[in-house]
Amino acid sequence: MIDKQDEILRGYITELGADIRSHYTIDPEEFAHYTIKRGLRNSDGTGVFAGVTRIGSVQGYMVSDGEPAPMEGKLYYRGIDLMDIVQAHRSAGTFGYEEVAYLLLFGELPTQRQLELYNRMLSAARKLPEGFTEDAILSLPGADIMNKLTRCILTLYSFDSRSDDTSVENVIRQSIELIGRVPVIIANAYAAKRHYFDGESLFIHVPQESLSLAENFLHILRKDNRYTQAEARLLDFMLIIHAEHGGGNNSAFACRTLSSTGTDTYAALSAAIGSLKGPLHGGANMKVMEMFTHIREQVSDMRDADAVYAYLERILNKEVFDRSGKLYGLGHAVYTKSDPRTVLLKQFVHSLVEETASFPAEGRGVGNQPLTALGEDFALMQIIEEQGIRALQKRLHNRKVICANVDMYSGLVYRTLGIPEELFTPIFAAARMAGWCAHRMEELISGERIIRPAYRAVTQRTPYVSLHLR
Repeated sequence: MIDKQDEILRGYITELGADIRSHYTIDPEEFAHYTIKRGLRNSDGTGVFAGVTRIGSVQGYMVSDGEPAPMEGKLYYRGIDLMDIVQAHRSAGTFGYEEVAYLLLFGELPTQRQLELYNRMLSAARKLPEGFTEDAILSLPGADIMNKLTRCILTLYSFDSRSDDTSVENVIRQSIELIGRVPVIIANAYAAKRHYFDGESLFIHVPQESLSLAENFLHILRKDNRYTQAEARLLDFMLIIHAEHGGGNNSAFACRTLSSTGTDTYAALSAAIGSLKGPLHGGANMKVMEMFTHIREQVSDMRDADAVYAYLERILNKEVFDRSGKLYGLGHAVYTKSDPRTVLLKQFVHSLVEETASFPAEGRGVGNQPLTALGEDFALMQIIEEQGIRALQKRLHNRKVICANVDMYSGLVYRTLGIPEELFTPIFAAARMAGWCAHRMEELISGERIIRPAYRAVTQRTPYVSLHLR
């Protein structure tokens, strides 16, 4: 019935607008004529400054004699090098995401007492409001977890007696609650999706007070609650490196744009989630895995670099794969020589492969699967990275330095953890919640003006024609 209605509507639309696309197409010369910086990018690819921030710093190039010069990428959280944060927790064998979220929200590293109080608040937040799971998740399941997460965030507005209060204390309270609740919502939304759309058994697990965010997510995601500490630390690492990425990335900017209007926290954060879903933003990790699987199926010998290069050329020519002409996971708006998150991820995975740690097969928590599969996939992905950069730089005549971004490898890690592809981007959202909330706070306190850029109208003046004369 729905398909028939859709067919009828498409017929109506075709009849109503003979050439809709032409009324929305703007000649690229118009942008050049009015010196419009498309995508808020300068002609050299650098971003247009739209504000200042004390939260995150993304550094991918230096300015020398007025021109951007490539450099190894660096990422700072509140002025602290991300690499130092990751190394400190790896050396100590501790979970670090909670500390990172505190750092981003409160502006400084917590004392032991502050971290304990903060974790207590996070733990309390993991218990969703009474009736929320039944009414907001199970009664209206969704096939797309990102869209379901957006609906759930907006629904939380109705469960908050101070939903529109934008005072510092209240927004911090809402932020901590969202950081704690979002992973639980994601896991429960996926459980509902599995049951109602995939025909599998339904299981909903209760979060545990003593566990970290990473441990809790694996505990409530898996049917038998089982996970290893190696798995939990790997997921915690992924959460840390995705927690923040400056105010200029599309989702953080979306959050700041809505926050500048004075709207509520739930509306602002839902906009960020909607932005992150896009395949040119957080959804890129799923597209990378689609591309990786496609190439493995089409190239008989993935270790033949020339064969991989030839097939990547076909992708760039829009002949195969999704015909977009894009190599997902390669290139970045800021980073040039390297993405520090990718560097850290490679180091982490290589060390895991060399160790004797093992992972529950496919996330079922039954039996052990050596890390050899991850190591093999990483080796193949590195061939795609190397040959993809080679193909792109040839097309750009080496005018631009290109590196692999974090999306190139994050999907492989999630797959090794037995996490389904539908959750790759939602986990990214769970991690980035801390950064988004911090940017909302900064915009509310220091922005002071609604974000309202200008668009130049290029329409020609036309007279109104009476209906009987058309």
